[in-house]
Amino acid sequence: AMGIGFAISEALAAQGASIVIADLKGGAAAAEKLRAKGHKAAHVDADVSSEDDTLRMAAAATDAFGGIDILVNNAAIYSTLSLKPFDQLTVADWRKMLDVNVIGQFLCCKAVLPTFKKQSSGRIISISSGVAFKGNPGMLHYVASTGAIVSMTRTLATELGEFGVLVNSVAPGFTLSDGVHKNPELANTVSGFSVRGRALKRDMVPADVVGAVSFFAGPHAAFITGQTLVVDGGAYYH
Repeated sequence: AMGIGFAISEALAAQGASIVIADLKGGAAAAEKLRAKGHKAAHVDADVSSEDDTLRMAAAATDAFGGIDILVNNAAIYSTLSLKPFDQLTVADWRKMLDVNVIGQFLCCKAVLPTFKKQSSGRIISISSGVAFKGNPGMLHYVASTGAIVSMTRTLATELGEFGVLVNSVAPGFTLSDGVHKNPELANTVSGFSVRGRALKRDMVPADVVGAVSFFAGPHAAFITGQTLVVDGGAYYH
């Protein structure tokens, strides 16, 4: 309903997609913003770590628009992170992170699969992170979760190809999203470091992510699956 997720929703809506925004809060307002611009949009209040919620999300999308063509897995724990050495992380920290960032994506994929199989088509685009390839310190559980998404993308692509489902991932660099702005520790610590490490010396914003997602969702990516595209201004060449 905000940040990268809403930027992606706006971009896909502008290209003709009907959008269902799923979030813990803010979904109704986000969907209304899209409708005010003439787009087709609905919302579902959903916790992606809940199997019941993800099934309800898929059902709501089908009820609203007659099917599901694209799943964008964007929900994740990141902007609320406090940077910690790995030995200060707790088991509870790990379980919360994996429940949302990894199991949440698994549940969302599982929820839309019956529709994709029935249609013999579908696109899954999962948002990972460039840290999966760089090993940033102070966030071991988050880095591990993004690496899992890259691996899941490859395996799902292999499993779902026979059903005409394409599975790809976009791995953004550090992005100054709405949530990050609300976490000064994260924004102030990571932003300068990230910009210095890029070929393109500026902050990354949510709009920088949408082109890659639109590409994977569109007709020009019809024979591409199992791939991860890093979008980070040239910080990591993958």
